[in-house]
Amino acid sequence: MKPNIYTIPLKQLASGEILSLQVYKFTGNQTGKKAYIQANLHGAEISGNAVIHRLIEFLMTLDNRKLIGEILLIPVCNPEGVNSRSHQFSSGRYNTYDGKDWNRIFWDYEKEDIDLEAFAKSQVNLTEVEIKNNYRQQILHSFHRQSEKINSPSSVPFYKQYRYQLQSLCLDADYLIDLHSSTNQSLDYFYCFHGREESAKSFLLDYGILMGDGEYDGDAFDEAFFKPWLALERSLKKLGKAIQFEIESWTLELGSGMKMNPESVEKGIRGVKNYLANKGMLKIPEFPLVETASHQIDLISRKGMKRYYAPVGGMIQNRVEPGRVVKQNQRIYQILNFNKNRELPKVIDIFAETDGLILDNSINHSVNQGDYVLGIISKNN
Repeated sequence: MKPNIYTIPLKQLASGEILSLQVYKFTGNQTGKKAYIQANLHGAEISGNAVIHRLIEFLMTLDNRKLIGEILLIPVCNPEGVNSRSHQFSSGRYNTYDGKDWNRIFWDYEKEDIDLEAFAKSQVNLTEVEIKNNYRQQILHSFHRQSEKINSPSSVPFYKQYRYQLQSLCLDADYLIDLHSSTNQSLDYFYCFHGREESAKSFLLDYGILMGDGEYDGDAFDEAFFKPWLALERSLKKLGKAIQFEIESWTLELGSGMKMNPESVEKGIRGVKNYLANKGMLKIPEFPLVETASHQIDLISRKGMKRYYAPVGGMIQNRVEPGRVVKQNQRIYQILNFNKNRELPKVIDIFAETDGLILDNSINHSVNQGDYVLGIISKNN
């Protein structure tokens, strides 16, 4: 099976060069669901590109009868962020022009001037498929109105042009997977929305962050896609029509920034293949994997994530590594603190406020006061 490969221009630079997206579209011989998979939205988070490369290679070995529906794959989905550098370090988390986080800029239909309660009432006697189709058409109609402003003489800032191009590829999808890496040294984990915990098993990752209602604002890519559907589910439930649409959105955090860790890439490719097989999109030997149903996930509420910031400036030493379990009042790191008070340097011990698991460590061992140091996930919060 060969993909349809096409390029979408994003931005022309002052020098004349054009930054573009390249899309790899695989289409089965039977209609079905649409899966959208992208990587590298943050410039330093590159491991998802290796996952997509492996997926492209794998899908090209299949007969198109083995794919039900279509899969869109977009590696290096943020070329401007990917190309950002500070000395030999990749930055690319923030737009260097306006300072915006590249994953906090996206269009959320729920924030438009809509009467969701009225829409839900108008749909309550229809089938799930009819409601899904009607709502999707409303979302797409509202979304594409942005093009008028983009193409007007006054136009809009680049981040709005960029998000329009990226979201235009995915808003009609059924399944969205956004492949990231941690900016820090990290375990492999994922973000899961409340109500989709069973589907999360398909990724076969050991750790997940569960986002409950009201714990997300819709500005991130996965949230902007999925939040309107969760809102509609809640509105319909209030009217006595409990529906869970076959629409899902995921962010996978595969390893650490600026690296393509082979183990993280292997987990990513296995999890994505298993997920698509479980959803009936891929008909491939050995998948879905038999261990999926019994897979245990340490799924922690987003409220259970405790971030530790440096109370003073200095150098980090003797820090507990990701994957280690710590107890309350256990020392988790030290700061070697150099002062300008005519005093000798000090070593300051920092202790855990709760029991938990170390999820990630900052890459840089040199910290200013207030810099991020590490994160602990705890079931007790």
